[in-house]
Amino acid sequence: MTPAASCILGIETSCDETAAAVVVDGATVLSSVVSSQVDLHARFGGVVPEIASRAHVELLTPVVARAMVEAGIAGDDVDAVAATVGPGLVGSLLVGVSAAKALALVWDVPFVAVNHLEAHFYASFIEDPGLEPPLVVLLVSGGHTLLVHFEDHGRYTVLGATVDDAAGEAFDKVARYLGLGYPGGPAIEAQSLLGDPKAVDFPRAMLAQGYDFSFSGLKTAVINHVRTHPDISTPDVAASFQEAVVDVLVAKARRAGRDIGAKGMCLAGGVAANSLLRERFLDACVEEGLRAFLPSRSLCTDNAAMVAANGWWRLRQDGPSALDTGADPSLGLVR
Repeated sequence: MTPAASCILGIETSCDETAAAVVVDGATVLSSVVSSQVDLHARFGGVVPEIASRAHVELLTPVVARAMVEAGIAGDDVDAVAATVGPGLVGSLLVGVSAAKALALVWDVPFVAVNHLEAHFYASFIEDPGLEPPLVVLLVSGGHTLLVHFEDHGRYTVLGATVDDAAGEAFDKVARYLGLGYPGGPAIEAQSLLGDPKAVDFPRAMLAQGYDFSFSGLKTAVINHVRTHPDISTPDVAASFQEAVVDVLVAKARRAGRDIGAKGMCLAGGVAANSLLRERFLDACVEEGLRAFLPSRSLCTDNAAMVAANGWWRLRQDGPSALDTGADPSLGLVR
């Protein structure tokens, strides 16, 4: 184990957020700057990879500069530069990885390659460094739905994953079909507040079958139901859909916590900002006698603070990453 560098500059460009942050000792956030590209992609109903990568090229330098200014530091104060190397959109990843390597060379400090999925775990540790493993982490985003046994830092096992659509992807597709716009998660949640979650009994796929998830069939069920009942209330559909997704996510996380003897459970990923999921997840933890941790919404979505925090832990355990480390759009977690 190498001595820990204290002040880490993190860079995140895996999808459509351009982000930079400065974090000290893996937990103290001096700055966290996120420039969202939602407005650029909204008219397309989803992220356009080429537009995303071009926007990162334009935005990253001012975002990094702002993060440094807000943290009150200069290049001489940075002990390492961490960047997301995957998974994600390859063009977007390359922008951040290339910039991070260049800064590491200029400042003569280590470069640390970070797995975006693993970084999401560290949103919890930023706000509560005292979390004790073993933990169950429910990572729910637009591209991933994972149930992870977090045994210790750098040591974890994927218990289950989606076999088709991720939960966030299902939110986006259903929202697009209902004409609610992009991004789908906030739009579905807003409509759900006006609807009856028991209006339609949508399927809970694989509810009692292991830890894997499936949301493609639920999306199809929504589409078929609306086609068959064109006069149905959109809020009722949205609320019933959201209820079905949350039921499956919480049931499997609860079962995993019980089965592995977890001390606590953590939410992570963009969908972790969903109010119903947060409420039901917390209720499940209370009922199971487990410690619950729900990161603030700003740390649920893609950000560079979690990248810097994860980079700090990775540097302690593994040392610097090689400068020939490339972007890996299909990078996964060990299962």
